[in-house]
Amino acid sequence: MVCIGAGGLGSPILMYLAAAGVGTLGIVDFDTVNESNLQRQIIHGQSDIGRSKTESAKRQIAQINPFVEVVTHEVRLDRSNVMEIFKDYDLIIDGTDNFATRYLINDACVLLKKPYIWGSVLRFDGQASVFFSEYGPCYRCLHPEPAADTPNCAEAGVLGVLCASIASIQATEAIKLITGIGEPLIGSLMVYDALAMSYRSVKVSKDPACVICADNPTQLGLLEDYEAFCAPIVPSQINVFELKAKMDNGDNFILVDVREPYEFEIVRIPGSVLIPLSQFVDGTAIALLPRDKQIIMHCHSGVRSVTSLSIVKNAGFIDATHVEGGIHAWAKHIDPTCAVY
Repeated sequence: MVCIGAGGLGSPILMYLAAAGVGTLGIVDFDTVNESNLQRQIIHGQSDIGRSKTESAKRQIAQINPFVEVVTHEVRLDRSNVMEIFKDYDLIIDGTDNFATRYLINDACVLLKKPYIWGSVLRFDGQASVFFSEYGPCYRCLHPEPAADTPNCAEAGVLGVLCASIASIQATEAIKLITGIGEPLIGSLMVYDALAMSYRSVKVSKDPACVICADNPTQLGLLEDYEAFCAPIVPSQINVFELKAKMDNGDNFILVDVREPYEFEIVRIPGSVLIPLSQFVDGTAIALLPRDKQIIMHCHSGVRSVTSLSIVKNAGFIDATHVEGGIHAWAKHIDPTCAVY
């Protein structure tokens, strides 16, 4: 089987399946380990910082069970390689945290007729299911279209131990499918609320109009661009180079940071004013915004600022925009001394 991602979900998935004696484990990940990962990505340690996640995971798996064959794919999964990678594996386990990759994985699994073990975590909530179009619904039956303006774990945060809770469900489903025991979560969505410590099961039916797994599908292959398919419709945006030029030119604007106060304390763009997204949602931010200046908003990577921009536009602020890529892009392209989190 192959696990996509050696992060928060992938870490415990790989460790439990190695301990269970799964013969071959594939790992797909293009990233390297950094210190902020260690809160939830338990397959890595301090000594692994800077090392590729695939190699770090492979080393730890060898400590757990040296008889497991580990195949590393140190690449970003995309339409050019997904079919070639998946064809050699019986099960596909998803440890990713973005919609574009989930739709890519789902579509490849439907086309290859392979089971897709899916999990998702955010803040204090998690979900898991098994999508297998030969016997039940696929991921598109649950989510025909990407959810709008939904942050990922890096954007919204996640309780570290929540990853292990959902990953253990995914690993359990993998073992059930391999051994043929029990009833897999095909057609069922398991929803976990960590704060209430409650699990509930939601029935998911196959969509007879699904574009890819219906009897007469309209999508017969992979999409050309999954990022574009999942990209939110942005009313207006500028990049960090344009923002820097405006600052250097002394243009008349206000730069609003819509992140949380603790994030503002970690790193900030010079001259920015903190107004958290929650104040846009409850409407209190509107009274704080000037009518005689352009309003430019930013967050960590661009998700929350899109939401705040929509609210501001609806409130009648015509000259408003947001910064594509947020402070993460600022640190990468403008000021590399900025703290990255």
